[in-house]
Amino acid sequence: MKTEHLDYRLPPRLIAQKPARTRSSSRLLVLHRKNARLIDSRFSSIGEFLMPGDCLVLNDTKVLPARFFAGRSEAAGLLEGLFLAEDVAGEWDVMLKGSRKIKPGGRLYLRDKQKQNFCTATLLEKKADGICRLKIDSQADCETILSRIGFPPLPPYIKRDDDLQTAKMDDRRYQTIYARRIGAVAAPTAGLHFTNKLLKQLKEASICFAYITLHVGVGTFKPITVENLRDHRMHQEQFEITEENARIINETRRRRGGRIIAVGTTATRVLETVAAGSVVAPARGETGLFITPGYKFKIVDALITNFHLPKSTLLALVAAFAGLENILAAYNHAVRQRYRFYSYGDAMLIL
Repeated sequence: MKTEHLDYRLPPRLIAQKPARTRSSSRLLVLHRKNARLIDSRFSSIGEFLMPGDCLVLNDTKVLPARFFAGRSEAAGLLEGLFLAEDVAGEWDVMLKGSRKIKPGGRLYLRDKQKQNFCTATLLEKKADGICRLKIDSQADCETILSRIGFPPLPPYIKRDDDLQTAKMDDRRYQTIYARRIGAVAAPTAGLHFTNKLLKQLKEASICFAYITLHVGVGTFKPITVENLRDHRMHQEQFEITEENARIINETRRRRGGRIIAVGTTATRVLETVAAGSVVAPARGETGLFITPGYKFKIVDALITNFHLPKSTLLALVAAFAGLENILAAYNHAVRQRYRFYSYGDAMLIL
């Protein structure tokens, strides 16, 4: 399939720069795959489209405050960095804007949230794909350091500086209410719309819940730059599904006859990675599953998702699930109706 087929026109004003006033007040576009019917609704009303016995599968990863600032000297201007991973030796892999001016062996001063020098770091090497390896001059682990210096790692289309008040809002809203296993550098944004009140209402309506973990990586924002989808190199992400949660999903299909509704593309990729026929098995590891139109889904019956960037792996996945023609028609409808797009934007329910 040609990558250009995953394109659509989006006015920049529809790219959400902040979340809705309350999580579940986001708009919800419901798409019925069989007849391409569209319904405009609100996320708070999602229960109207679910049935007793359905199972929502949510990603419980927790986002690290992975965005940080550093200077090339104690008083130099700031460079922006994004933490990616820490190895067993305590060395960091980061993306670092402006790293062309820094040579291996060069020193950086990591700044805390009050713009004071927190500790130093040494650039060890520049790796492929713009990744830099840093040796951090601190005995603390990455979570401790990032809690002092880090800001929410919002995607580049959401414009932010180092304002602390805005960061506090993002700390709260760029995180699902059920996040518990820290390790992501981007949020599973389909889950941002849930509130405790809404989850309680769904439980009372006999909707059950299962959890997977997929630590969303920076590759989720990587555009497809090749002409054909088959030539795209998919990023790898760490995942886990426990025995208990696999049991809940399998019992939903076997005993209750309910639907498996993936909350987000991350949950979808995990479920389809561990699928063995019509059941899922507990597992942990890495997945590089790239779902494109023509893929035959084994487990997922319905999908809750946000609106995705053109020519992205995420748009390829939802096009595979709903049909490319259906998805492009739904996106064009959303543009005409002025839905809010991307991470802080509105949601879709694909049935």
